[in-house]
This record gives sequence, structure tokens and C-alpha cells, in this order.
Amino acid sequence: MIRDQKAAVIEEVAGQIQEADAVFAVDYRGISVPQAAELRTTLRAADASFRIVKNTLTLRAAEQAGAEGLKELLEGPTAMTFVRGDAAAAAKALRDFRRATQLLEFKGGWMNGEALSAEAIDAIAQLPSRDVLYGRLVGMVAAPLTGLASAMNGLIGGLARQLQAMADQGLVGGDAPATAPSASADTPAEESAGDTDAGPTASAEAPGPDPDPAPEETPAETTTSEDENKE
Repeated sequence: MIRDQKAAVIEEVAGQIQEADAVFAVDYRGISVPQAAELRTTLRAADASFRIVKNTLTLRAAEQAGAEGLKELLEGPTAMTFVRGDAAAAAKALRDFRRATQLLEFKGGWMNGEALSAEAIDAIAQLPSRDVLYGRLVGMVAAPLTGLASAMNGLIGGLARQLQAMADQGLVGGDAPATAPSASADTPAEESAGDTDAGPTASAEAPGPDPDPAPEETPAETTTSEDENKE
């Protein structure tokens, strides 16, 4: 490889390190070309790429990218997995491949500006995937909203039942029983006063019954008087 090609590879690998959310270093001894192709396809689903580069070139790329923690991992056959998406999903893919083939031992890695040990990558592989975490988060957020919606529906339903009961009793709406207005409330004060004044006047002018009327003469007394006159 000529110098310009080496420089281009170093520049490209340094860019991959800087753009990656995580970098996993593995020992690739024993892996075949078909196996590597299969692994690349699996990692692509997690937005990750698997690349084998000479340690000398990767070392210079790590220096250029400021990933000092990767430099101590570059001993023996070392392949890099550059993760731009779900780090847990990529770590799971590497772990599953290792379990199936007994290849690709974790050496360590680089994530969020910090070095990762092989044990740390194993721990990341045991985490839920990003999609699962998003689903759990949505469930946690939606649960209180669902409870609030249920409470509001219950409150509205109870209010509707109370209003219906009041309507059935004629306490609300157009079915309320009409009551006759009282004279004192609807009659103006002047008219009431006039009616009151007129009442006593009419009573005073109307002749009342004789308190001690004279007793009427009975027919028997009248007959007796006439007989006496004839005699």
C-alpha cells in the first residue's frame, strides 16, 4: 500500500471513530470471509460496520481522532466495529456470533470519550435494545395519561348522570314545573296601594246591616188587633 493510500485509510478510520457512538474491538482470528460477510449484514441492522485494518494504521487513526483508549487494544489481530446506532444491539450481535462460532472475543472499546473493557461490552450486550427502551418509556409516560383520561371520563359520566337525575325530577331544563307568580311580587307597589285604599272606602260607603233590628210582628198579633177593632 502506497503512502497516499495509507493516508486515505487513516483519515477514513479516524472519521469513523469520531462519528461512532461506540467502537468495539474484537479478536478476529479464525473468522472466515463468509462469516465476516454474514456478521456485517447482521451489524448493518444496528447501523454498525465491521472493519479489519492493520494495527499500525488504526493506531495512527486513533491518535488523530483523540481516542487514546483504543491504542492499547491494538495488539494481535484486531477488528473494529463502529457503532452509529444502537450500541446494545451491536454488542448483542457480536455476542450472539461469538456464542455460535466461538470466535470474536471482546478486547475492549471506546464510548462517550471513555475506554471500555471487555466486561463492559458484555454488560452492554445484556441491556435492552433502544426500541425496547423507547417502548418502556412510552408505556411509563402513557400510563398516567391513561389514568387521567379514565378519571376524567368517570367524572364526566357522574356529572351527566346527576344532571339527568335532576332533569327527571324537573329541577333543570324546560321541564321544571311553573309556579304562579305571587301578587305581592308581580303587582307594582302603587297598584297594590291603590287597591288597598279603594277597599276601605267602598266598605265605608256601603250600608251595613242594622246592629239591632226591630222584631217583626207575627201574623197572630196582627189578627188579634183587627178583631179588637171590630168589637
